[in-house]
Amino acid sequence: MKFDSNDLYASLMHELKNHLGLLAMTIDSIPLQNDPAHDGVVDDARLLCQRVVERLQQALLIYKAANGQIKPSIDAYSPEDLVRELRDTAVSLARGRLEVHCGIAPETPAIAFFDRTLIEMALINAIHNALAYARTAIWIEAGIEAGRLTLTVRDDSEGFPEPILSGYTSDAPNRSGGTGLGLHFARMIAETHVNQGRGGELRLANQNGAVFCVLLP
Repeated sequence: MKFDSNDLYASLMHELKNHLGLLAMTIDSIPLQNDPAHDGVVDDARLLCQRVVERLQQALLIYKAANGQIKPSIDAYSPEDLVRELRDTAVSLARGRLEVHCGIAPETPAIAFFDRTLIEMALINAIHNALAYARTAIWIEAGIEAGRLTLTVRDDSEGFPEPILSGYTSDAPNRSGGTGLGLHFARMIAETHVNQGRGGELRLANQNGAVFCVLLP
């Protein structure tokens, strides 16, 4: 049997992602003991494992995009439901270390059209970063700007380093000194959302902390 090296590469990444997902679930089942030495190590391992799973998901999607295989599956979803579910996920990840708030602007539509799976992955990656760097709290919000849906993750950290704000690319360092793959992934997802010739956008800013905002047409 002849294997295509690209297909084999994608299959191996998918298998690793699934195994790490199971490992993350196992770590999640470890009970806290109100011992900082124990609980801190468990939390660090849990978050690291989940971040590796996310990176593999992102790498698979970027691989598909490079091969012309990625197309958003657009459907009708509730931005409010998405934000509240992401808030619940963030609360679970924070385990009481930080406050997690959600906000729905009054003008936010009851229904919007986007690929929920892709958008959720981009926002969860932003939530992980916010949880890692926030001092006391993070915010997950939905709103409208110039006719586009905005989905935002904010924190009260020191903010993004200047190189990221001045031109985030796939080789720009992220807040932890990594490759910036998560930002490249989020920008790619935003830009695949196009409506009547108007595309999506990723915006980063520092406003009393780091602000990560996806705008969808």
